[in-house]
Order: sequence, then C-alpha cells, then structure tokens
Amino acid sequence: MITYQGIHLFTTTAKTVVTIGTFDGVHLGHRKIIERLISAAKKQNCESVILTFFPHPRMVLHGPDSVQLLNTIDERIALLEACGVDHLIVHPFDEAFSKLSAEEFIKKVLVDQLQVQQIIVGHDHRFGNNRTADYNDLVLYGKQYGFEVAQIEAEMLHEVNVSSTKIRTALQAGEIELASQYLGHSYQLSGTVELGNQLGRTIGFPTANMHLDASYKLVPKRGVYLVQSTLLGTVVFGLVNIGVRPTVGGSKQSVEVHFLGFEGDLYGQIITIELLEYLREEQKFDSVEDLKKQIESDRDWAIQAIASRKELAK
Repeated sequence: MITYQGIHLFTTTAKTVVTIGTFDGVHLGHRKIIERLISAAKKQNCESVILTFFPHPRMVLHGPDSVQLLNTIDERIALLEACGVDHLIVHPFDEAFSKLSAEEFIKKVLVDQLQVQQIIVGHDHRFGNNRTADYNDLVLYGKQYGFEVAQIEAEMLHEVNVSSTKIRTALQAGEIELASQYLGHSYQLSGTVELGNQLGRTIGFPTANMHLDASYKLVPKRGVYLVQSTLLGTVVFGLVNIGVRPTVGGSKQSVEVHFLGFEGDLYGQIITIELLEYLREEQKFDSVEDLKKQIESDRDWAIQAIASRKELAK
C-alpha cells in the first residue's frame, strides 16, 4: 500500500475504484466496504483507493474536543494497510476543504485527481458543503462524469448496525467484548511508559504507567481490565487500571498496567495493550492493605481467565 499525505500528492495512470470516509475504528462495516472495493478494482483492472481525512472533520468544524476517536491516525493507517488496498490518501481536513460544493468535490477530486471509474460508499454516506449530497446525488454525478456508483448496506451484528458511534458507546460503558465484536479486533491503547509514584512496586505489584500519546484517543470506562501485549517479542497478559487512584488521593486519570510474570525495564518505551475483558469498576479502599488484597483477587481472576482463553484457543 502506498500512503499519500494529501490528495494533491496522488498520481496514477490507471483508473481507480474509490471509497471515502473517516474509517474510525476500521470496524466490520468498514471492512465490508473495503472488501467490495478491492474486489471491484480487481474485476475492472483498476487500482483501489481509500480517501480518508485527518483531523476528523468534526474536530475541525466543532472543536478538537467534539469527538474522541477509536484510532490514532497511525493505528488507522496500519489497520487499513492490513486490508490490502493499493493506495491510501490521508487528506488534511480543513475549513476550506469542507466548503467545497458537492460538484466541486466530484469534479476536482474524484474525476480530475483520482481518475475514478467507480465509487463505493456506505449506506449513510453524505458529502459536499454541509454534507448536503447523498447517494442519489452521486448517481446523478456519475452519469454526468462517467463513473459508476455502488452502495453497501449496513453491516449487521446481533441485529444492530455496526457504527463507530455504537463502538464508542460500548467502550464508555465498559462493554469491551461487545466493542471488540463490532470492531473485529481488540481495542488498543498505546503510550510511552513513564515514571509513576511506584506504589505498586512497594506492595508487590509493579505497574507500567502509560502516557497516552494522542489526546483525542478514546479511553474506555474507568475500571480494571484484562489485557495482553507483546513485550520484547513475547505475548504477555496483565491487568490495567484506568482511573484516578482514589485510594491514594489521586485526581488525574492514569493508565497503569501490571504484567503477569514479566520482569523487565519498560521506562521510555512505547507499548500497546489490547483490552480483552472488563473486570470491575475502580474503587476507593479504606487502606492500601485493602487495595493490595483486591489486586491479589484480581490477579487470581486474571490467571483463571487467561487459562480459559488458552484452552479455547487449542
């Protein structure tokens, strides 16, 4: 896959099949569109192109805190690359771009720049200034400018339309397994390990204190989760606490991971954790000793959960 940081950088001598969207999460619904994109491009001897945007349009038009995303832009690029498309354009979305009329977008971007032969969109795709144009408008423009249009119905899971919004809602409720089903992969958090107050070390449960590298990334509901990570080439399980550490008078949200059976210096390293199961809400205990007892109980639960997972994987 070739990645371009802007529409103006894209060049091709071939006709293309294009799909457009923010693709936040690269969830099952997105993958259905991308599979159709790749298949159609091969059948028509064209090249497959995904046009996506960063920052998210809502962040530009309604403020940087208006939406929390399921992926960092680097995560989104990696997930899209794994889908097997030929070209990925990450266009810097700004107010000027948002003001392009529907026809300007079609003519200047899709036809003149991308050499589109077919465009594939989801069931709810809208475009142009104030998102006033829809699938029916695309069909009319296709007849005018000589390209085809295909629409993909919403992906259904448990009779629910899969969407980035529903995945965000699940994560905010601590429904991590439901979110993973919608995504088609585990939800991830990445960050740099930094020095904390080292309380965990003093009670026998050393933790990696993660500084999340993207402020716009959605952090799930506060609580304790079973996680896994790859450290020094080895898959390691652990428990992460997302919260403010009320037992020791904390007030700032932190993400602290205790890796089971792992010994090694992670300070300064960027690590990625996959959230697997939600265990419990964050609690304020009467003493550090009570906190230690709860962590011991959490660890015992995690060991059983890991054993069950390994058994199912056989």
